[in-house]
Amino acid sequence: MCGRFSLGASATTLASHFNIQETLEVAARHNVAPTQEVLTVIQPAGATRQLSRMRWGLIPAWAKDPTIGGKLINARAETVATKPAFRRPLRERRCLIPTDGFYEWEPQGQRKRPWFIRMRDGRLFAFAGLWDRWSNPAGKAVESCTIITTTPNDLIRPFHHRMPVILASNDYDLWLDGGIQDVDRLLPLLAPYPPEEMAAYPVSRLVNNPANDSPACQAPDA
Repeated sequence: MCGRFSLGASATTLASHFNIQETLEVAARHNVAPTQEVLTVIQPAGATRQLSRMRWGLIPAWAKDPTIGGKLINARAETVATKPAFRRPLRERRCLIPTDGFYEWEPQGQRKRPWFIRMRDGRLFAFAGLWDRWSNPAGKAVESCTIITTTPNDLIRPFHHRMPVILASNDYDLWLDGGIQDVDRLLPLLAPYPPEEMAAYPVSRLVNNPANDSPACQAPDA
């Protein structure tokens, strides 16, 4: 699964990397947790790419209770095309979720050691995500998202049996194109990312508490 990640990029960096004309004010985040607000990149039909703020944990448009979102922070690549909560967003509402790294926990006896995982060169990248829009009984809309996961590569396997789907930048256009609804063109993108392009190092257990959101969460821990 993917349960925590970070995003320290500036608005300028985000705009350049994702080819966005207008951006939002952003603040560095070092320990983003489920149900919190996250930045996404979407491309509505007939429009240019844009940044959008969404709640992490997808609430399907048909949901009666928004708390279901807490159970839908991730979507499995193997079943994303068939699960009722995800099959329509896969066809119509795909997004990118910008990040510069994520956390996984290595089992060590009765405790788990957190690791920070990023690109080897430290560059910005993006998870493959889905989003949806739900309205409460008063008609207020809530936009929410989920991160798609897949089987782990060799770097992640010692920590977890799943990893987030990381999209290569040359696949952004295909993933965001709302005119493409053929899932057979999309599913091949949902594969493990090459481990040789990634790096991991242990970090402080400060990250275990989502209330801790400072650079110390990413500091190497001997």
